[in-house]
Amino acid sequence: MCVPVAALAPNIPAMYELHFGVPMAGAILCTLNIRLDSAMVALLLRHSEAKIIFVDYHFLHIAQGAFQILSKARTKLPQLILIQEPEQQAPISSKTNFTQTKDLEYESFLAMGKADFEIRRPKDEWEPISLNYTSGTTSSPKGVIYSHRGAYLNSLATVLSSEMGSMPVYLWTVPMFHCNGWCLAWGVAAQGGTNICLRNVTAKGIFSNIAQHKVTHMGGAPTVLNMMLNAPASDQKPLPGKVLVTTGGSAPPPNVLFKMEELGFSVTQLYGLTETYGPGVFCTWKPEWNVLPRDAQAKIKARQGLHHVGLEEFDVKDPFTMKSVPADAKTIGEIMFRGNTVMNGYLKNVEATTEAFTGGWFHSGDLGVRHSDGYIEIKDRSKDIIISGGENISSIEVESVLCGHSAVLEAAVVARPDDHWGETPCAFVKLKDGCNASEEELIKYCRDNLPHYMAPRTVIFEDLPKTSTGKTQKYLLREKAKALGSISKSMSKQ
Repeated sequence: MCVPVAALAPNIPAMYELHFGVPMAGAILCTLNIRLDSAMVALLLRHSEAKIIFVDYHFLHIAQGAFQILSKARTKLPQLILIQEPEQQAPISSKTNFTQTKDLEYESFLAMGKADFEIRRPKDEWEPISLNYTSGTTSSPKGVIYSHRGAYLNSLATVLSSEMGSMPVYLWTVPMFHCNGWCLAWGVAAQGGTNICLRNVTAKGIFSNIAQHKVTHMGGAPTVLNMMLNAPASDQKPLPGKVLVTTGGSAPPPNVLFKMEELGFSVTQLYGLTETYGPGVFCTWKPEWNVLPRDAQAKIKARQGLHHVGLEEFDVKDPFTMKSVPADAKTIGEIMFRGNTVMNGYLKNVEATTEAFTGGWFHSGDLGVRHSDGYIEIKDRSKDIIISGGENISSIEVESVLCGHSAVLEAAVVARPDDHWGETPCAFVKLKDGCNASEEELIKYCRDNLPHYMAPRTVIFEDLPKTSTGKTQKYLLREKAKALGSISKSMSKQ
């Protein structure tokens, strides 16, 4: 394996440059999640065996802590190259307690290069181009190996599926460290695009940059869309033109889609995992759907859709028989992928790689159905499905209904133990600023809009824990729900 080069930086120009400079030098780019603590950064540096790490000055203290941990373990430290803002001229030695004599500043490091250097091209297109660690919704991130071939194909496929024409203006709200920015770090360049780098994602920053730079495309999790919709009127600005938005992570609630369109955004749902180079599936819109009622349109837009041209196959299968489920929109199976835009495997983890590719397909762990037109719709993660009295309850369906309540900003639903039913839905809800709603009100709202057995028995009001890519960390919520104890026990004591 080639030399790994790590990067701990937000969406800044240097991070974009590294997506080209590192592979051109014959090395592997390993982008690290900027929300990780020093202990996890140390673990990933050790696991990846990175020889160099580029660190944004905002995260130098995280790198410091990681280096101290590695030093105590007598692990050889990677060379550190500090990325500073152009106006910052302070030497690195004034910003760190552990400076090595070989540590450098980014611009000074670039100045040492030669303009006519020889590009080190891969001898085989299956050689690794990058190493991406899974997003951290579990406590054990795995190193996902991307090949030059897979990255090339997914970059072009994502550009096509995002309706990105020549010379787009792309606003970076998707973290570049996440699946190499859904492979658009390379894809935007292929189209001769302009990259608007947003160090900190805020609603004000998004609207200001769209207005100033005439942004044509952007992406983000539904939490980003929610943040934009609920921003103060003073932070929102009229759009200079239609802005195409791709969103993934979870299906946006219908009201979010409607409000985004009213503001002038066109939203497309996509689906993928770190192991599929980010987006592998897009909910391609058909013109005949334009005449459908808004509610029907929203339900279709919430589907994950069809695989893009770079992916060989995408299916919903019975994980035991490996047979495709019928296209009846009812029979649930596991969503699986196969093709060039699926990872080479997990770094140093043969057992996990073998398990993930059981039967010759990559097992996503997501449960879904196939509609008669071939479009696939996720029903839940296999570990998130709630089994109550023998009935399967999709947490995604319950969350979608909750988010339809006028006072609800975000909702996440997990299983809570129940002595009688086995499990019942437990909802964690964040309300919109200035809005109020009681547990009884939300439970009744769900019972009015869902079969009664699917309605939550418990509602807890609090902020939802998130990964840096906007995914709700449901494993933390499951632990909280479990700690509450059996709802039947609780009710019997009242």
